Amino acid sequence: MTRVSRDFGDTMQKEAVPAVSADVIFASSRFPNYKIGANNQIMEAKDDAKVLSMKEVVARETAQLLEQQKRLSVRDLASKFEKGLAAAAKLSEEARLREAASLEKHVLLKKLRDALESLKGRVAGRNKDDVEEAIAMVSVPVHVVYHTAGSILFPRIDYEKPLNSFNVLNHTSWVEVELASEDARKLVDEERAFARAEIENARAAVQRVEEALQEHERTSRASGKQDLEELMKEVQEARRIKMLHQPSKVMDMEHELRALRTQLMEKAKQSIRLQRELVISKRCMENHCQLYELDGHEALGSYLEIQPCSDNAPELSKCSIQWYRVSSEGGKKELISGATKLVYAPEPFDVGRILQVDITAEGQKITLTTTGPIDPAAGLGSYVEALVRKHDVEFNVVITQMNGVNHLSESIHVFHVGKMRIKLCKTKTTIAKEYYSTSMQLCGVRGGGNAAAQALFWQAKKGVSFVLAFESERERNAAIMLARRFAFDCNIMLAGPEDRAPSGT
Repeated sequence: MTRVSRDFGDTMQKEAVPAVSADVIFASSRFPNYKIGANNQIMEAKDDAKVLSMKEVVARETAQLLEQQKRLSVRDLASKFEKGLAAAAKLSEEARLREAASLEKHVLLKKLRDALESLKGRVAGRNKDDVEEAIAMVSVPVHVVYHTAGSILFPRIDYEKPLNSFNVLNHTSWVEVELASEDARKLVDEERAFARAEIENARAAVQRVEEALQEHERTSRASGKQDLEELMKEVQEARRIKMLHQPSKVMDMEHELRALRTQLMEKAKQSIRLQRELVISKRCMENHCQLYELDGHEALGSYLEIQPCSDNAPELSKCSIQWYRVSSEGGKKELISGATKLVYAPEPFDVGRILQVDITAEGQKITLTTTGPIDPAAGLGSYVEALVRKHDVEFNVVITQMNGVNHLSESIHVFHVGKMRIKLCKTKTTIAKEYYSTSMQLCGVRGGGNAAAQALFWQAKKGVSFVLAFESERERNAAIMLARRFAFDCNIMLAGPEDRAPSGT
């Protein structure tokens, strides 16, 4: 026996006793009975017949553990005994080392208890309770220490049987764990194969989506490039039209065009003058000397004026004057209502027709006609076609008459010609606004002197009329043609008082 000092005994007493679960059932509710015999020897007292010995308790608990082990499922064995196997192997190794080193019995008990403690942390439920009960049974002899004669003695107990039981348990557990491991490996392999198949399918789907996205991007880029080219063409066309409609940006071209127009006008006037002189000379030769003649360019944008050509001609202020339109084929002449002045400015309805004026003085009637049909203004048709594309066209005007009364103010107004209506306003104030209707009238001013070619007459509705002066003859004629074009689209024939539109207008 090994002699232990008093200090070691004090240390053993201070060590904490492992906690025991409340539901653990012990075979005996007391410690074994020991007696001190002669020579201070510890003697084991005889137990009652009903009290089981330590060997029987360990054997019974081992059988219960084996039975519980069999009842565990394969996955429970795989999850629980894989961890307990290492502890059992460690316990066997410690047992072999103990036998080889011939350690004392109290050291063996301590090793066995440590192994059981390690196994206790790796099991759960009733298995854990059984392990705790076994730990309590093994730990009892360690804590029963009697201090006699300055030494500590331990009871002699057979510990080989519990160790053998645990070895059998470890062997059985190993076999079952091997079987469970095989099943677990099969399940894991099946799950891995299924997961790999799912991953491959997912990769294939992702690849198809990427290919579709790339194809969509290529198609979008191609269509976007085509749309961009079309947009650029539209922008260029819009810029070209804008340049045509903004004379300030093409001032040089405008100057050249004006110079050419002036030259053409001069040449045309010279040609007309020569033609008229030739006609007059022919008439004089035929003894038909005329008292009056028509002076002016016979084209849209100019004006015609009656001039006396003989000293015997009566004063025009004492004569009655009436202008007519006559078709170029020599058909019926049409009276121009209100055209009773010395001056008449042709309007778009007069283009392609011959103008005739009857002068009545002292019971004598003199008829004058133009040498040919009225010519259209150069470039006016293309200018109007460009304005038709706009929804609303603005012209700067000055009101000279309102409801037949002269208007003294010379402030600038804006004359709006729209697709559905005509509006006259000054800044934000609307003077008149009317939709196209049968009561609306629009024509050139029939009289008014040299400014007649730049003025028009507009009757918005009955009782509301204006005489408007434009900045140029071109804008005046363009406003008349544009308004009649929009009114015709609304099934309205827009003309002057008592006018009839020519066929094909």
